[in-house]
Amino acid sequence: MKLLAYVTAFAAFAGAALAETPVIRAATLKIGTVNWELQTIIDNGLDEKHGFKLELQPYADNGATRIAVAGDEADMAVADWIWVARERAAGQDYVVIPYSKAVGGIVVPKGSQAQSLADLKGGKIGIAGGPLDKSWLILRAYAQQQYGMDLKAETEQVFGAPPLIFKSGLSGDTAGVINFWHFLAKMKAAGMRELLSVESAATALGLDPDVPLLGYYFKGDFLAAHPDLAQGFYEASREAKAMLSESDAAWQAVRPMMNAKSDAQFAQLKTDWIAGVPARGPVDGVAAGKLLALMADLGGAALVGPDLVARADTLPDGLFADVK
Repeated sequence: MKLLAYVTAFAAFAGAALAETPVIRAATLKIGTVNWELQTIIDNGLDEKHGFKLELQPYADNGATRIAVAGDEADMAVADWIWVARERAAGQDYVVIPYSKAVGGIVVPKGSQAQSLADLKGGKIGIAGGPLDKSWLILRAYAQQQYGMDLKAETEQVFGAPPLIFKSGLSGDTAGVINFWHFLAKMKAAGMRELLSVESAATALGLDPDVPLLGYYFKGDFLAAHPDLAQGFYEASREAKAMLSESDAAWQAVRPMMNAKSDAQFAQLKTDWIAGVPARGPVDGVAAGKLLALMADLGGAALVGPDLVARADTLPDGLFADVK
């Protein structure tokens, strides 16, 4: 009877401990690059190690992931923090944990004679993400500063979905291409040349290129209900980043989800992903505020919000989680 009592008590204790383990439902794109890190966390038990259980919920597009978080169908998704800042200024209690500084740049065809943005004058630029794409805005500011060039007025822009811009770039239909970083990696693997990185342009503009633009965003009340969760998730993320930065085996484990058509694509994706790993530590609020101010100046109300109440042209208090 005493043994039975011990067994029953242990089972009750284990059940209570399991019930208290918070579950993070991550809304991700089915083919999103964030899955590489998140799957590494799951496969290596880094979630359980740091006190939570991670579950991936795939969606077809970014809009669906945002709806999932807003509608409490998911607890977390990935977005650029400038969008999150706008949402927070409009009343959404979203909090960001740093993820990546990979933002890409502009590439030109293999045989292009262009050596600077000034050489693209009169040409056609393919741009993924639309007129408010952050890379496009930063490159516009750089062209104005360096060459007195209005890149928007002095080139023709073709906006489209990333796969369409990818194909048009490879076919030589454009003089230059701005795309999401993983498409650019594949374009470089195919022989296209990086004309200018956003990191270099940002540095020239006096911005801090080490500010991670992409982050995991959570609802503030979800993190408040689990006081150690933000740091625990951040630790798991950093350990996954370390594995992917140092271990070929970690990359082989996620290669099936990378959609790499060749060893060259795989190698370039790996290199550029690692280059996007931000330094450990909290986001520099002053540096982030400077970037946000530039984006507000270039993108206006369409990017940061339409009025003084919901406008995120200065960094909202509490935007970034206190992780170390």
